[in-house]
Amino acid sequence: MKYRLQAILFVFIAFMLGCNEYMIVGVLPDIAHEYHDSLSTLGLLVTVFAFVYAAFTPVITSLANRWRRHHVLLWLMVIFLVGNTWTALATNFVSLLLSRILTATVAGAIISLVLVMASFVAPHDKRASLVSWVFAGFSIASVIGIPIGTIISTTFSWHDSFWMVTIITVIAFFFLFWLVPRDTPQFKSGLKKQFVLFKDYRVLLGVLFIVAICAADYTIYTYIRPLITTGMGFDNTWLNWLLFGMGIFFIIGNKFGGFLADRGGIHRLPIIYAIMTVLYLAFGPLLGFKWLAILIVALLCVAFSCYGSSTQLMFLDIAEKEYPQSLDLASSLNSIFANIGISLGSFTASQAVQFTGLTRLGYVGSVYALLATILVIVLSRKYMGMRNYLGSI
Repeated sequence: MKYRLQAILFVFIAFMLGCNEYMIVGVLPDIAHEYHDSLSTLGLLVTVFAFVYAAFTPVITSLANRWRRHHVLLWLMVIFLVGNTWTALATNFVSLLLSRILTATVAGAIISLVLVMASFVAPHDKRASLVSWVFAGFSIASVIGIPIGTIISTTFSWHDSFWMVTIITVIAFFFLFWLVPRDTPQFKSGLKKQFVLFKDYRVLLGVLFIVAICAADYTIYTYIRPLITTGMGFDNTWLNWLLFGMGIFFIIGNKFGGFLADRGGIHRLPIIYAIMTVLYLAFGPLLGFKWLAILIVALLCVAFSCYGSSTQLMFLDIAEKEYPQSLDLASSLNSIFANIGISLGSFTASQAVQFTGLTRLGYVGSVYALLATILVIVLSRKYMGMRNYLGSI
């Protein structure tokens, strides 16, 4: 019974983090209206958040290894609460940017610690399922959090959207205080010993693959609201339903990713991302056919979110067998390099929108998708080859 409550709580925390990180995409036009800034300028909020997230997560995760995980997690939640509340109170661009930076410094470490705890509390045969559900928590934020946040923003104010996240954070904190595991084993070591993980070429291929996938996704996702309304021609009534539908397809992708992780994992992914490359190439020419364009977006949501469970379990598998002192760091690699990819993709998108317009974003995404496909093909051969070699010893 306690395991089930912990599992639900871990998904709820991922939902909280997803609302905070992704909601900004849905309310960017309202922030632009209040601050009298351009969308391309405010798109940097996404870029900076992702960059800070990626830069601070490995440092905080590695340093936190010196203290009990549950204590660190509770303190990080307090800092997250302060940062998100500051966002809700922000009255100008600089204040908003600083609040997003504060939140980004701890968000990645929170989900990393949650994923480590989830891997310990779950029975071994349920690890892939629980990890996929934790990642699905971010998608549930897309299904429920982002549309509700967008409705709140258009009806009242974008500030109220972030007040909603503050309330969710307070609820999560109290349940976490009650249910957080206090006995997960730890291997205390210095930063240098933990970062030896990056000498493993499978890890390097894996993180580069994640960067490419997330860069591809955010070339479109950063500007998904204007793409739906201006590019495809849907009105605001349809917008919220379509954002809701995207979240559903993200969840489908996460659960399908969990299915793949249990049945071959990494070596099942190349075909998924080859198809994704083709979909990106088709997105631009079909943008004027709005229902076909939305179908492509739905399929992209599924493809994008397939990788998480397989890469997360691969990193944990490598760390547990060969670098046990790096387990906490290994658990954070998905979130660290996903945000490097998000930063790269959102920056690329903001430049592309400025110089070529919305209609060219699919072509930009296809370049990253093709790179991701090549990387995962090589990774599949290297990782599965090593597993077969170790199994024969």
